[in-house]
Amino acid sequence: MQAPQDTTTTATGGSQAVSERDAASRRQLANAIRALSMDAVQRANAGHPGAPMGMADIAEVLWNDFLRHNPANPRWFNRDRFVLSNGHAAMLLYSVLHLSGYELGLEEIKQFRQLGSKTPGHPEYGYTPGVETTTGPLGQGLANAVGMAIAERTLAAQFNRPGHAVVDHYTYCFLGDGCLMEGISHEACSLAGTLGLSKLICVYDDNGISIDGKVEGWFTDDTPMRFEAYGWHVVRDVDGQDAAAVKQAIAQAREVTDRPSLICAKTVIGFGAPNVSGTGAAHGSPLGEDEIQATRKFLGWEHPPFEIPDAIYQAWDARARGGRWETEWNAALADYKRVHPDLALEFERRIHGELPEQWPQHAAEALVRVNERAAKEATRKSSQAALDAYGPYLPELIGGSADLTGSNNTKWDGCTELTTSTDGNYIYYGVREFAMAAVINGLALHGGFIPYGGTFLTFSDYARNALRMASIIGAHSIFVLTHDSIGLGEDGPTHQPVEHLSSLRLIPKLTLWRPCDAAETMVAWRAAIEHRDGPTCLILTRQNVAHQVRDAKALQAIERGGYVLRDTTPEPEALIIATGSEVELAVAAAQALAKRGRRIRVVSLPSVEVFEAQDAAYRESVLPARLTARLVLEAGVTRLWASYAGPYGKVLGIDRFGESAPGDALFEHFGFTVEGVVAEVDALLPE
Repeated sequence: MQAPQDTTTTATGGSQAVSERDAASRRQLANAIRALSMDAVQRANAGHPGAPMGMADIAEVLWNDFLRHNPANPRWFNRDRFVLSNGHAAMLLYSVLHLSGYELGLEEIKQFRQLGSKTPGHPEYGYTPGVETTTGPLGQGLANAVGMAIAERTLAAQFNRPGHAVVDHYTYCFLGDGCLMEGISHEACSLAGTLGLSKLICVYDDNGISIDGKVEGWFTDDTPMRFEAYGWHVVRDVDGQDAAAVKQAIAQAREVTDRPSLICAKTVIGFGAPNVSGTGAAHGSPLGEDEIQATRKFLGWEHPPFEIPDAIYQAWDARARGGRWETEWNAALADYKRVHPDLALEFERRIHGELPEQWPQHAAEALVRVNERAAKEATRKSSQAALDAYGPYLPELIGGSADLTGSNNTKWDGCTELTTSTDGNYIYYGVREFAMAAVINGLALHGGFIPYGGTFLTFSDYARNALRMASIIGAHSIFVLTHDSIGLGEDGPTHQPVEHLSSLRLIPKLTLWRPCDAAETMVAWRAAIEHRDGPTCLILTRQNVAHQVRDAKALQAIERGGYVLRDTTPEPEALIIATGSEVELAVAAAQALAKRGRRIRVVSLPSVEVFEAQDAAYRESVLPARLTARLVLEAGVTRLWASYAGPYGKVLGIDRFGESAPGDALFEHFGFTVEGVVAEVDALLPE
């Protein structure tokens, strides 16, 4: 490894002299990141020191020369967003947060990767002040950053006025070779280039190393040409260990106002570690005490583990300037309020995530109207009707679909397309399910929007890790998943979801609604809009379903996730529990059984998660333990329903893949008929 030089090759290929003192002092600021990172990983006996050590100079320049943030208030709205997509480099982020003055003390750095610390092994939103999103699964942070950049540009278009730019910030993203190998990077970056997101600046840590070693054996893409083909501005061949070159590259990127920028920074993984830098050995293992001592000597870092000189802390401390930036913005916002008072009220409502004051009234009236309409229609169509009802009162809704707009029915009457030149509220994501879901998470995390996006339920497989990440983050993301069963028909088993409902229900903090008609769909949308502590999946039919007649009590009870839809007097002798399109079948079977004197209660269970969150007394009132003759109906795999069926009940589902045929024929083929359900209930009851 060569020692640091006083002369660097600039991003434009020229040569620029840097004073020895300036270069040396900046290197020491970066070395503080290196020291904290290698010491924390060593103490934890686990972690990734290589990328933090390689990208330390880049982070120092970005955070000290460009990033507008306030460590005293990590949630200041007009801050620049920083996303570490290569989240295994967590100690890079924790180091700069600690050094710049966030509430992340040295003891937390020492507790890296330990139970209960604010410094988990990968950055997690909500654990650590200053962490904008949870990253680790490679490429998703990059897609989150695309969502944040969309949010910034769109919110600026909606609220900024001449002389009053209340929304004006950048989204910066660090990413590595692994992020670019993941397919989601293609989906997200292609979309970002198409949309011309000029305030998105990404820095590619081009160190040529992944876990298996030198990437030249499996990653030989011409990355600059790839991104130029996407329509990005690309700064090639930046020396990532040279502060002046990095500073020039970022400044150059900020001057580009019509497209996103990628800075290709050549770095040495594990920079400073004389025996392992530039090799896979620096990637994901502690350096070891001997190598750490050699690194200290190479870097000229004479301080013991976890000791940072006061002069370096002072040079890093961003609290004063961050406070000034926020004060200046607050003053600008006050001016905005005086000139545009109504806009300002709406802006503050939006960024604080508050629903309009009249929202409860509008939602209640919309439910009454749809219940009176009593239409027989597919719940995907009912979903569009819900958006038509709610959308005019919720300008924060921003939707889209993964090339299935006409099938998902996600575009309501008030939608306008978001393009390079127009800032609307509807995104044509193209066939990019994974990126769409992760972009939605970024939109939600940015604030000011309630994002939703649609695809077929079976293609939630493509997006699944982003749905899981939404749950870990607790993002207010809404996923519209249509064509929910064999009922979609002729497209066959490749498009017919059978395991997906159960699979999604297994994800903690994800709320799933599978409504049976327009009224339940309206309630499901309202619940998704109001639910702030995690994502919601709305599972909708392609085929038409009948409107279910309810009294006022049942209509109100829909919001509890499960309720008695049809009951008997005297007390019922059996229960049929159903979701979605199978509720219609359950009611028809109960009516047929009633003609023979059988007393059947029908329970609609559109959201298992919401129902299970109700108090025990309510759950017992709907599903009394004494009623042991139970049949559960859902056109999907059966295993998760065993607890609802109980030891004396049965689940009628589909524990195999579907077939290609019209939907009605398939339901009959798999036993989802009135006669079939009646026979199943008869088998549960005494003669």
